[in-house]
Amino acid sequence: MDMATDKTPVTVLTGYLGAGKTTLVNHLLRHPEGRRLAVLVNEFGDLPIDADLIERRDEDMIAIAGGCVCCSYGSDLIEALERLLTLDPRPDHLLIEASGVALPGGIASSLTLLMGYRLDAVLVLADAETIRARAADRYLGDTIARQLADADLVLLNKADLVSSDYLAETGEWLAGASPRARIVTATNAAPPADLVLGIATAHLPAYEHAHHHHSAGYDTVSFPVTASVDAEALARAFADPALELLRAKGFVPVADGTLRTIQTVAQRWSVSAAPAGLAGPGRLVAIALPGQLDRDAILRAIKAASAA
Repeated sequence: MDMATDKTPVTVLTGYLGAGKTTLVNHLLRHPEGRRLAVLVNEFGDLPIDADLIERRDEDMIAIAGGCVCCSYGSDLIEALERLLTLDPRPDHLLIEASGVALPGGIASSLTLLMGYRLDAVLVLADAETIRARAADRYLGDTIARQLADADLVLLNKADLVSSDYLAETGEWLAGASPRARIVTATNAAPPADLVLGIATAHLPAYEHAHHHHSAGYDTVSFPVTASVDAEALARAFADPALELLRAKGFVPVADGTLRTIQTVAQRWSVSAAPAGLAGPGRLVAIALPGQLDRDAILRAIKAASAA
């Protein structure tokens, strides 16, 4: 559990060469959905940023249109992380792009050395055409297996290039190779930003009634939470694999009359104090794959947490 209110959320992104990391990063920089996104890369040459996005280039930082930045960390990730904390305004979300042979667990551990960050998710990209062959490779297989074992989300990219049967078989294989992760498919490495970077606070609607809609290949449900709840119990319930949620975020009232922020991605969850000055009834948003969003189960989880 994370009770800090001002920590920058971090997504660690990895995947072998050709899985689509560069395409995904450029997509997110084009569609940050109102976020000030910072991207850390080992070297600028390792991750080409689309030229039309670049507003200014310095020795170790690129200013991106829309208030985003891209920074190089070279051999000193901790120094680069500390430098980002000095930016004013600070980024809303940090994406660390790791090399194809990097182990995301080690990068995630580095975040624990600094007070200003919290791990949001480990995202591993996989090419639907090649992931099983690459995982069997005598040189790459061990690294890919360890990457998948660390994943919260696996983005199975280039899904349009394989048959539906092959895609289904690969999804089943991934479920065994990455048991903690939720697996989502994509074409052209272009998922919604809310899936990769977390549901933006500004996107949480204060609906008076339950609301359910389908968008960009995902189902979303949002509704108010008026009764006080055990925030930790609710966050744990939302992270339960049985609920099959990709992400959830919300502000919920607790027994002392204040609000808490709960956030989950796959089986990872956190609870923190709500932003200063936030008032009104609690509200929640949850995202799942089409057909897997069980609104009644979510309501039961809220009721159970309110009785805890």
